[in-house]
Amino acid sequence: MSSPATIGFRAHSGWAAAVALTVAADAPVVIARRRIEMREPGAKGPSQPYHAAVGLEIGEARQLVENCAARAAALATTELRGMVEDLGQLGHPVVGCGLLLGSGRPLPPLEKILASHPMLHTAEGELFRAALRAASRECGLPLTAVQERLLGDELKRQVAGLGKAIGPPWRQDEKLAAVVAWMALGGAASQAADPLPAGPAGRKAG
Repeated sequence: MSSPATIGFRAHSGWAAAVALTVAADAPVVIARRRIEMREPGAKGPSQPYHAAVGLEIGEARQLVENCAARAAALATTELRGMVEDLGQLGHPVVGCGLLLGSGRPLPPLEKILASHPMLHTAEGELFRAALRAASRECGLPLTAVQERLLGDELKRQVAGLGKAIGPPWRQDEKLAAVVAWMALGGAASQAADPLPAGPAGRKAG
C-alpha cells in the first residue's frame, strides 16, 4: 500500500539538505535524505553569485546573478524530479514540499546588496531558496514555507530522534529539513504562509 510523502529543504549556497517523510502508525518516519546540488561540481559558475558580482558593472553583475539563479533553479528541478521518481517507485507519492526561510524581509536593490557584506550572505540564501521554490512549482508540488526562527521547540524534539532508523548523517540540516517536511505533511497545527519572494537581483518576483 502506498503512503504519501513530503520533502523538506534547508538551503545553503549551492546546495540544500533534503529529507523525505511519510507517516506510519500516526508518527513521522524518515524514508529518504539527499543533498540537492544547485551547482555542478567543478563548474565555472560561482557558488556565491552575489559575492562574485562585487566590483562588476551593475548590468554585468545583474546578468551574472540572474544566470546563476536560472541555472540553480534548473538543477534543483532536475534533482527534485529524480527524488520524486525514486520515492514513487518505493510506494511513496510525493504530495508537497517544505522550505525553511530566512528573515523574510525583501531584498533591497542590487546596488545596496553589493555594498553590504552581511546583505551578500542574505541574498545568497534567498537565491538558492528561490531555486527550490521554482523546483517545487515545476514539479507541481505545493510548498509550505516557514521561517526557521519560528519553528517550535516541540516539533524539533519530535523529529530529533527520527534519524536513528535511517542512520547518519543526521545533523542540524537534516533535523530542520525533517521538521519542515513534517509541517508540509500536516503534522503541525499551523503552517506559515508562503510570501512572495524577492527576485534574485533584489527585485520582487512576479
